[in-house]
Amino acid sequence: MNSAILITYDREDAINEAKGLCDAAGYQVVHTITQNFLQKRKYGISGGVLEKLEELSEKLRPDVIVFDEILKPSQNYNLASALHREVLDREALILEIFESRASSTESKLQVKLAQLRYEMSRAKEKVRLSNMGEQPGFMGIGKFEVDVYYNDIKHRMQTVRSKLEKAGKQRELHRQGRKRMGFKIISLAGYTSSGKTTLFNKMTGETKAQSKELFTTLTTTTRRVTINQEPFLISDTVGFISKLPAYMIDAFKSTLEELKHTNVIIVVIDISDSIFELKKKFSSCMRTLDELEIKNEIMIYALNKSDLVKIEDVKRKIDILNLTDNEKVISVSAKTGKNVEQLKELIEKITENDYSIKAKKNSWEEVEKTFGN
Repeated sequence: MNSAILITYDREDAINEAKGLCDAAGYQVVHTITQNFLQKRKYGISGGVLEKLEELSEKLRPDVIVFDEILKPSQNYNLASALHREVLDREALILEIFESRASSTESKLQVKLAQLRYEMSRAKEKVRLSNMGEQPGFMGIGKFEVDVYYNDIKHRMQTVRSKLEKAGKQRELHRQGRKRMGFKIISLAGYTSSGKTTLFNKMTGETKAQSKELFTTLTTTTRRVTINQEPFLISDTVGFISKLPAYMIDAFKSTLEELKHTNVIIVVIDISDSIFELKKKFSSCMRTLDELEIKNEIMIYALNKSDLVKIEDVKRKIDILNLTDNEKVISVSAKTGKNVEQLKELIEKITENDYSIKAKKNSWEEVEKTFGN
């Protein structure tokens, strides 16, 4: 495992999440520097902190410096020049995780598009800076003129987009086929590492890979689940995260758009989180769902990991999230199976009046044969 010095905000939730991102990307954090402000003009940090970082970098010799904020190319260049180390900002780190976790052809294309969007936003400045002298993370551009480099990225993005459009059309055919067969769709959504995949496994009997690491799921997986003798299809989706740039959400649009064509969305919430983390993660999830124009009426709020929290604390946290009078809130434990059957009953209740077409008996085999994942 490669080593990293981490620069992040002086808050427990920020430190934990940044370390989680480093771990997921395969970096062992050998030292953490915390600051209240990470957006100073030249380096993102003050000159005094930079001096301390130079000493630590020379002593610990990490493979990378991870900066838990979005850096401008000039800031990245200045840091790399001073430290003689590759500098990864928050976006670059998340892209590395995405790249390592992408397994399907579509998710690899989505990650490639996000990488190209990241590169394009920095292209002009990157060429200018690389002409001043090569630094770690700024190599490989050669004598590219700005417009040549820029147009090359644009061309590659168009190629990837056209492939993703084909994949999107294929998804649409799948959706139409499922609709014709009368299947209702359930989708799991929520902050990364909230326990979506564990709940997916518990509801379907699957053994899909699950982990405490961030972004275990990048590829939407669909399986059958039977509720009161009615067949449903349930999908697990990519997890949300705070400060995820719009272009990354856009890159995964074809996957996330599945949420628009679902009958019920189970918003999985880690109720064992601290109040600060709970509020931050919940608002991040709801903001993303709002950007995707998801209707509130189809959402169920599953308060996962409730086996780790006292009943009175669960009630207090429900109040904090303004979900007190919401009939679609349920405490569950994906690990122990607590209230999973009650969750299924709630799903049935929400969808029972929406069965315009009854699913054909024994048609799941046909769906599985036709649509696979």
